[in-house]
Amino acid sequence: MTAVIPPPFSGRELSNPPTDGISNLRFSNHSDHLLVSSWDKTVRLYDAGTNVMRGEFMHGGAVLDCCFHDDSSGFSASADNTVRRLVFNYEKEDILGRHDAHVRCVEYSYATGQVITGSWDKTLKCWDPRGASGQERTLIGTYLQPERVYSLSLVGNRLVVATAGRHVNVYDLRNMSQPEQRRESSLKYQTRCVRCYPNGTGYALSSVEGRVAMEFFDSSEASQAKKYAFKCHRKSEAGRDIVYPVNAIAFHPVYGTFATGGCDGFVNIWDGNNKKRLYQYSKYPSSIAALSFSRDGSLLAVASSYTYEEGDKPHEPDAIFVRSVNEIEVKPKSKPYPNPPA
Repeated sequence: MTAVIPPPFSGRELSNPPTDGISNLRFSNHSDHLLVSSWDKTVRLYDAGTNVMRGEFMHGGAVLDCCFHDDSSGFSASADNTVRRLVFNYEKEDILGRHDAHVRCVEYSYATGQVITGSWDKTLKCWDPRGASGQERTLIGTYLQPERVYSLSLVGNRLVVATAGRHVNVYDLRNMSQPEQRRESSLKYQTRCVRCYPNGTGYALSSVEGRVAMEFFDSSEASQAKKYAFKCHRKSEAGRDIVYPVNAIAFHPVYGTFATGGCDGFVNIWDGNNKKRLYQYSKYPSSIAALSFSRDGSLLAVASSYTYEEGDKPHEPDAIFVRSVNEIEVKPKSKPYPNPPA
């Protein structure tokens, strides 16, 4: 009988990883398929369960983001200014449309059937992917933003847009004529990532300066009193604080706890409601560029990929690790009941 070798602490490494920086990775809502975009100009589709690469599309420039449409097709945002639909089953791609600068973010709304893209041209665009190939037939609207778009997140009909200059716009997808709320980040430094809470009540926002802010949509005084920010992804060395950018946030689909990944190579799991860190995984070989939980929360995909925060220098190869998630790492600890009064 052969001994079963457990996967290493970091998780199982996927074969055929991208050959340059990983910009994003996302699990499908239907299976353990994983979509990965990279600075090597590719979008790759993996079956994370069997460690097989199912397909690959080349682009005219670095690919800065990707998202699923269904289990075997998705959308990409590229530095060649294009928004593309990629159908892996038929090895077919078409251009939904273009921006006037790098396309930084792409999201697909299951609520409205629209593709939403954010660009460094300071606009947000909404597309109908059912339109025939050709920009005029697929573009629904263009919405000016205060600055370059850095991060987008969707929950239901709500869309959160984080831009340069620490601006945050909150939209209702059913009425995009103007933002529902115009906000400023409560963090003092550049925004890196924004992700909506799965329950739809707010969003988490991270910065380049080792902090995460927990925000709420409800503008009532009582709700706004619940917001807070916390420090993370830092270390003390010789009496001084070394602070790392927080590149990635991913919420657990079952428990609503969340993972953060930083340029320190660590992934932390947090219970936002109880303001506690639940777990820290062993250090990864390089910066954490992106994170994604699978649809049932049993797997966590981790992109260990240098993000050039210290300029061009020798670094570990870009890699994708898929780790099995134990309930103890992500389940909030229940608060003990107070003793009844004597």
